[in-house]
Amino acid sequence: MKVQTSTTDWDVHAQTTRAPAEIQVLKQGDTFAVLDRLGEIGVSGKSEQGLYHRGTRFLSKWELFINDSRPLLLNSTMKQDNSSLVVQMTTPSIPQPGHVLPQGTLHVYRNMLLDGAAYYEKLRLKNYSRSPIELRIEYRFDADFRDIFEVRGEHREKRGEKLDPVIDDAAVRLAYCGLDDQKRQVAIRFAGEIERITPECCILRACLDGGAETTLHATAECRTDKPGYVKKVNSPARNHTEATAGWTTRIQTTESERTEIFTSNEEFNGWLNRSNADLEMLISDTIYGRYPYAGVPWFATPFGRDGLITALQTLWVRPKLSRGVLSFLAATQATEVDPITEAEPGKIIHEMRDGEMAALGEVPFKRYYGTVDATPLFVVLAGQYFRRTGDRDFIELIWHNLQRAIHWIDEYGDIDGDGFVEYQSHNNRGLTHQCWKDSNDSIFHRDGRDATGAIAVSEVQGYVYEAKMLAADLANVMNDHAWANELRQQATDLKQKFNDTFWVNSLKTFAIALDGNKQACEVRNSNAGHLLLSGIVDEAYAASVAASLTDPSSFNGWGIRTISEGETRYNPMSYHNGSIWPHDTALCAAGMARYGFRNECARIIAGLFDASLFNDLHRLPELFCGFDRMPGHAPTLYPVACSPQAWATGAVFLLLQSILGLSFSPRKPQVRFDNPKLPDFLNWIRIKNLRVGDGEVDLAIHRHARDVGLNVERKVGDPQIVVLG
Repeated sequence: MKVQTSTTDWDVHAQTTRAPAEIQVLKQGDTFAVLDRLGEIGVSGKSEQGLYHRGTRFLSKWELFINDSRPLLLNSTMKQDNSSLVVQMTTPSIPQPGHVLPQGTLHVYRNMLLDGAAYYEKLRLKNYSRSPIELRIEYRFDADFRDIFEVRGEHREKRGEKLDPVIDDAAVRLAYCGLDDQKRQVAIRFAGEIERITPECCILRACLDGGAETTLHATAECRTDKPGYVKKVNSPARNHTEATAGWTTRIQTTESERTEIFTSNEEFNGWLNRSNADLEMLISDTIYGRYPYAGVPWFATPFGRDGLITALQTLWVRPKLSRGVLSFLAATQATEVDPITEAEPGKIIHEMRDGEMAALGEVPFKRYYGTVDATPLFVVLAGQYFRRTGDRDFIELIWHNLQRAIHWIDEYGDIDGDGFVEYQSHNNRGLTHQCWKDSNDSIFHRDGRDATGAIAVSEVQGYVYEAKMLAADLANVMNDHAWANELRQQATDLKQKFNDTFWVNSLKTFAIALDGNKQACEVRNSNAGHLLLSGIVDEAYAASVAASLTDPSSFNGWGIRTISEGETRYNPMSYHNGSIWPHDTALCAAGMARYGFRNECARIIAGLFDASLFNDLHRLPELFCGFDRMPGHAPTLYPVACSPQAWATGAVFLLLQSILGLSFSPRKPQVRFDNPKLPDFLNWIRIKNLRVGDGEVDLAIHRHARDVGLNVERKVGDPQIVVLG
């Protein structure tokens, strides 16, 4: 087979400058909205703002005018649970018959939410003057039906065609027939006294006596011809009130299943609560189970690696999410060889896209398998899920999928038969680098040369090691003891070979990769922290790796740089060559904790916590720039980072688990705390509804001068609580 190098740049290109504080995000299922602080969608065409459904922008304009004037913003607030955006405004002075309504007299209240495939808005207007007023309320709208990749900056030679608008007394339907022969339409409806409705706007009238108020409603429902990944809602909500009731029910259901965490630090609680709410918003109820979509706006779709790492980060508080992720990825596991999609039997999906360009093959991501790490991580999550839950029945259900994943590692993952798992693109349209650092320039040599050929990145060897160790445990559970022994021996051999081959003594850390000629890419990198977490690092090297990761060239005070300062391609504004990714930093901290470096773990927790204080809503983005931390300065934003982003939301939960040394035993209902520690800014942590086997416990952990104490506040069933160290 001829192997080619990808020449396509799939990076997201910034077309406008904006700050996250100017953007508000709603998401539900396969639908999301990116709005400004007024709850509106701008008209520039270069912005990511819009109402999106299944990879297409259905609304590219949504603006409110009152008596031909834009309202003035008073406040814009996302509800803590992310269910709705609440915007409070007033108007400038409004001419009225015989007088002028002064600025600040009309209160304009907007409440916006998504439910199913629809956007719902409630508009409440209250007259605080003593005189009657006449209002002309105008909504202006448009639908460009652009594919998400067009919004990202990809150029298309040809598009489908817009269909003639359909208008009735209270609604307008805008539609588009794509080149994929799929019809996409948005049905926009209004409830109120409608004066006129056109394909571009709807004008409503309201007369308010002094002190009176009125409420209007608007709905924009996205429709497509074919079903997607998300469970279809049989009967969409008719209005904002019904949609709100649906949200309330869902939130109550998920809250009853979730472990709750409270601490002595209200700011830290803000980070926890925001992460919980963002994660819940990103989770979609797919036909295979609950799955966290990777991030809004660019990656609001299933990603294998992102879903797996998010599930691992949150496994101790959300074990059911891991089951959903495993079910989804088992159902979409590759069964045949396809060089176009990079599929091979047993391989786990990298990315799935549902838009027009993916359907036509204009982008290769309809069902794309170009990732080297998702398959071993699939096995890792299954093994960790069993340790957390003891759910043998589910492991038995996906056992053949796990066997096929191990088969892929051995038969397809090791391209050149040297004992390491590599990647190499099979076509010139997919990703050049198929690891988590998947930018075209992310894997390189010390002198700046690109790594080429079949590339073995370091962290994947760690994932494979952990996958085989955990698969051995599962094989014993499934009574295949011979295979268990074989897997454990393979893992042991890999660990020895890896430490002998990848260690770079002059750097006191591991090479980021071996290129196709087996030459080490001797670059200081954050991937070494993933190695600690996997357990593949020899004890003799662990302290040096931890020291390298916390050196000022790597740890900038907020987090750990992807590439250390001083390396040839170091650029703190790059995507993968010097930036800071919260999830990556959290994995590094967890790795240090695994090898006993709790003080270093505590430093990193403090850094990310401090970073959260400078971000709107305490929301950590996908990544931020790696400039040195300066007193009184916020972290420097990366212009097109997803926010919220799934594995950024999971970081805080993994960090807490790591600093507490928290683990579970599947054979007897037991939760263990191995040498637990609390960072200086936390005096206590309370954990409620922690499920252990068939029981659950409430725990309180208090920091003392030299150690921590643990109290059991409630226990249901007979789970054991063990504290070591």
